[in-house]
Amino acid sequence: MQHYLETLTKEFEHYKNAEIALQQKAYVRNQFEYFGLKTAVRRGIQKPFLVKEYLPLHSELKNIIEMLWEKPQREFQHFGQELVFKYVKRLEIKDIALFEFMIINKSWWDTVDFIAVKLLGAFFKIFPEQRKKYIEKWLLSNNIWLQRSALLFQLKYKDQIDTELLSKVVLFLLGSKEFFINKAIGWVLREYSRTNPTWVVRFVETTELNPLSRREALRLM
Repeated sequence: MQHYLETLTKEFEHYKNAEIALQQKAYVRNQFEYFGLKTAVRRGIQKPFLVKEYLPLHSELKNIIEMLWEKPQREFQHFGQELVFKYVKRLEIKDIALFEFMIINKSWWDTVDFIAVKLLGAFFKIFPEQRKKYIEKWLLSNNIWLQRSALLFQLKYKDQIDTELLSKVVLFLLGSKEFFINKAIGWVLREYSRTNPTWVVRFVETTELNPLSRREALRLM
């Protein structure tokens, strides 16, 4: 495992670009360091590390992710979430703790949205009985990234979306002053309008949404 990460680090360092790194750092309000690897470049570098035959054991995943999250360069967290996605068809119920760790540490939309849509979205389809427990926990947490995840995990569910649960989450978060919450409310409603525009219009018309949420929700109408 140590060799795996050391080799990845050497590859990232070999292709680093200081000028791009400064631009990327400024884009995230100077919260993280960067090697300066654009997404296409990073994915090209990391591709051999995600080949099925060379993947770490599922039992090692937690330790690897924690190590990746300790590293200052943001590319390590981007690699980490894409590494976890390789296990998405064989998730275990205990993996929810790992997802929570990834959400509440080094939090920003660029990781949280991937985790919510790609990882939590898959997890709650496999373990639907866990939804109520965790969604309620996250809503009460006052952590905007957990709350955003509660909104976005159904983003790509289309006709499988639980509208009752979505309504409860949105209504709970009404009145939030957080941009990332109000934006997410509008985003998930807009995405669902591709499947059921009638439901979305009715919900928007009968709910006192933040203007940002309302505008985003009806953008496709």
